[in-house]
Order: sequence, then structure tokens, then C-alpha cells
Amino acid sequence: MNATRLLVGEIAAGVNAGDSAESVARSALAAIEAYDAIQPQVWTLRLPEAAVLAQARAVDARIAAGETLPLAGVPFAVKDNIDVADLATTAACPAFAYTAGRSATVVEQLLAAGAVLVGKTNLDQFATGLVGTRSPYGAPRCVFNQAFVSGGSSSGSAVAVAAGLVAFALGTDTAGSGRVPAAFNHLVGLKPSKGRWSTQGLVPACRSLDCISVFAADLDGAGRVDAVLAGFDPQDPYSRRAPQPEPVLTLAGLRVAIPRPEQRIFFGDGESEALYASAVARLQAAGAVAVEVDIAPLLDAAKLLYSGPWVAERTAAVEPLLRAAPSAIEPTVRAIVQGGLAVTGVETFRGLYALEAYRRAAEAVWAAADALFLPTTPTIYTVKALKAEPLALNANLGLYTNFVNLLDLSALAVPAGFRADGTGFGVTFIGPAFADRALLDLAAAYLETFPMAETPPLDLTPHKPGVKLAVVGAHLSGMPLHWQLTSREARLVAATRTAPAYKLYAMAESTPPKPALVHVGDGGASIQVEVYELDVAAFGAFTAEVPAPLAIGTVTLEDGTSVKGFVAEPRALNGASDITALGGWRAYIASLQG
Repeated sequence: MNATRLLVGEIAAGVNAGDSAESVARSALAAIEAYDAIQPQVWTLRLPEAAVLAQARAVDARIAAGETLPLAGVPFAVKDNIDVADLATTAACPAFAYTAGRSATVVEQLLAAGAVLVGKTNLDQFATGLVGTRSPYGAPRCVFNQAFVSGGSSSGSAVAVAAGLVAFALGTDTAGSGRVPAAFNHLVGLKPSKGRWSTQGLVPACRSLDCISVFAADLDGAGRVDAVLAGFDPQDPYSRRAPQPEPVLTLAGLRVAIPRPEQRIFFGDGESEALYASAVARLQAAGAVAVEVDIAPLLDAAKLLYSGPWVAERTAAVEPLLRAAPSAIEPTVRAIVQGGLAVTGVETFRGLYALEAYRRAAEAVWAAADALFLPTTPTIYTVKALKAEPLALNANLGLYTNFVNLLDLSALAVPAGFRADGTGFGVTFIGPAFADRALLDLAAAYLETFPMAETPPLDLTPHKPGVKLAVVGAHLSGMPLHWQLTSREARLVAATRTAPAYKLYAMAESTPPKPALVHVGDGGASIQVEVYELDVAAFGAFTAEVPAPLAIGTVTLEDGTSVKGFVAEPRALNGASDITALGGWRAYIASLQG
């Protein structure tokens, strides 16, 4: 089965001409429901069907009243570090979650343009990663081969578009998160110039570098979203006014910079190397002039993002949680952001000075060429390999992406073929700031001259429904025993509460501290829990590790459904403290620290 990808332009034209936005929405919802049996980890939150259809009917009413809407009826998704009014923003960290009082500016603009929001997508926690494996909601995988990563941090957004669930999805891009997943899943990934689109309502990763980005099935779709979102936002301190006129690039005679042969690094991936060579040859055949340049200043600048003081900017974004509850942060992400606590002001200024030196050195590239043409990534990795070596392999994926925002450049990732295992390879056009429209035109000319090979079939290996398990204490996200779940690839299904029929106790003399959840019926309360899904074998192995006086029984949730969960034998209450009034284990741990 090939992905039937949704095209922004076709949908908008049809709805403006009288097609039903409600019908489009119903089709999208059906596709989402069907694909949920394949990769339920795409989403952190899906809007109720009634809410989606209400949006679509409102679009139909606007069209009937005579409006023409640039994104009429186009279904879209939003990465879950971008605010949507009245919905939770989690940044893939349940302990961080809050309900947004207002939507991000870009979401408001898209809804005003007639787009229909269907849900929020999974991500590497706090947008820290290029892999898509750093989330308690599970690891979205490449749509063509689920053994491989989808790329991150905008993992869920890319998969939602590539699987044909939505026509476009917002991601974010600080180090390459809007480009790497595009390459692996055969998509267009537009990373706008810094400040071109508003970042008001975005949970920052590195606030001075962050960009909201878009994934689409084609260049036209990405361009239509850019036409709606580009513009100055006075409420965003990092918003910028575009120069007038914006740069123009044409393919014929264009000087395109490519790395010197010794700087074309693919970490042993011969297929990626060959696909890049073919892309360069196609570019030359289309009339561009390939110019070999020294990209060492770019690669050296890229190292500053994680080895320099910019890691402290990531720390600044999550510092309150990091200091109050460090265990609530995914271990690899926590290791990264904790490093920022040691960065001094002196080191920060030295980093700024180094960046300016690299910027000056990089001017030689722009003196020799009009645009850069690089592999989006050198290679791709399996989920298993990434989990075994999360830092080094993640760094490899960012080799050709990490420098772009540091050096204030625009970038557009486009497909460039497939490996034998079905995974996508991509190339990226890179230009000066605010060359975004020029890059779209340039890439369109390139792809029209040499269309890509046919998209391979989706990997529809079904997700095997597992056992749902409610955890209440030391196994919660970020707590000391949470690793017993993550090591078994447990997927967070919901952060919810029990039915109002339980009491919670802190057991005496327990290391680490553990709770006892007891069903009492009338007179009980709703207790905060997290519900995870494990495959049957992993659930069995997990259960074997549960020590007495705790046990695995059945827990009733606030919606009336029942799942497996931690319960306690009567002896667990000997000397225990009743902490029911606190409502959950996190509040109890916080009370001990306060």
C-alpha cells in the first residue's frame, strides 16, 4: 500500500469550489483511526471527532457566505510544544504539561485561513533530539520501515503527513528537527528564516534560534502555508520584518556550493553517498553550476550548539522543572540540559565571539556561490541502534543541519530518493536569511526537471495491542523506577486519574519511597496515575519484578474503564501515612522537598 498523501492545494481549491470541508475532515479522521492500529504513538492528543467536524462545518459556512480561504478545509496537526487554546501542551513531558490559555499566533493564523486542526503530535521531549525516540509517548518510526527512526524532534508531525493523515503539520526546527524527519519520510520540510514566522506560543528549546516549521507532501503545500504565516508579529520579541524585495534565485546558471570531496561525510552509508552524488548530477544537468567549497566553518559552528554555551539556552527553557524535579525529564534530555547549569557568562561570551568568527569565515561560501546544496542527513539509524547509543548517533544526524540557525540561514529540505531498505534520503537547499520563497522556486524547478522515484509502500506492520498498566508512584514519568518501563518500550497512553474510590498511602521504610493504592469505594478520592501500554511479554517481565507487599491488580479509571495497575496487600498499610488529600504521588514528593 502506497501512502495516499493529501495535497494542500487540491483540498483548498476543492473546498473553495464547493466541496465539503466536513467530508474532507471525515476522511482524515477515518485515516487517522485506521493508522492508529499501525503507529498510535504519532499523537499525544487527538481532538474529539465532534470538535474536528465543528471546525469543518464552520469553514463550509464561511465558504457559503462568500469567503475564499487560502487553506479551506485543509486538515493539519501541530507539534505538542506549540500552544492550542484550551488544550494541554506537554512538550512530551507529563510533569511539565499545562493548559494553554491562547493559541500560538501561527495556529490562530492557520485556523483563520480555514485549516482544520485534528490533533497534537509526539516529539523528542522539549524538542531536544533529532531522532524521535526520546518521548514517554513512544517512538514514532519511519513510515516505510518501522525498524528505523522517523527522525526528530518533530517525529509525530512528519509521520502524520507521510502516512496521509493530514495535509501538513507544524514542527519546530532549532538544530534540524524540521528537516531530518522530512528526509527519512520523503517529505518537504521548510525551515523558515528566524523571525519570519511568529514563535509566540512556542515552548522554547533555544529561544534565540527556534523556528516553527512545516512538513508537506509537496512544495506547493509548504509554500501555501508560508504565504499564510510569514509576517511580522509585534508580540514576538524575535519576530523580524523581511527585507524588500526578498532574494530571487533561478536555477539556470545558479552557483550552488557543495562540499569538497573529503568533507562529504556519510559514516559508511554508501547508499546515501551515491544518492547525494546523483542529486548533484541532476542539479548540474538542470543548469546549475556546482562549486566545491570549504564547509569547515559551517561544521565548526555547528559544534557550538551542543558543545558550546547554547546548551545553557536549552537549560533556561526548562530550568524550573530541572531544579524542582529533575527525574521528571527523560534521561538523555536531562543529561543534555543539566550540562547548561555549569556554563558561565565568560564561556557564553567566548561562544558568541567564536560564532562571529565562523560567520565571517562562512562568508567565503557566499562569495563563491548563491546557495548551498547539502545532504539533509549523512545516514539513518534503527530505533534499536539509537537507543543503544543515543548521543553520538543523534549528533551524526545533525552534521549538515546544526549550523543553519546559528548562522541565520534559510533552509528547505526536499526528497532525493530511497535506500534499499525503503527509508528516504533527502537534500537541503540553504540560502541567506529571507531567501525562503527563492528556495521554494529553486527547488520547484529542480524537482520538475527531475521528478523523484515512486514512493515505496508504507510499512503497515500492525501495532500489537498490549496490556495497559496504571502506575501511581515510583514508576511515573521521571521517577526513580520509570526506567523499568522505558527499557521495555512502554508507551504513555494517558495521564489521568482513578475513579473516586481510592486512598493513597506512603508506605513506611520503603526505598525508594513507594505508595500504596487501596480501593475503598465510598469515601475514596480520584488519584493521579499514568497509563502505559506494554506488549504482553514485557508486561509479564515487568510484573515479575514487582515486590510484595505491592501487586498488580485491576484499577478503575475516572472514565469508568479498567486497566491493570498497582494495588497493595493489607500489610502495606502498617505504619503508612495517608496522603490521599494530596491527590497524587508527585504532590507528595514535592511536599517532602518543600
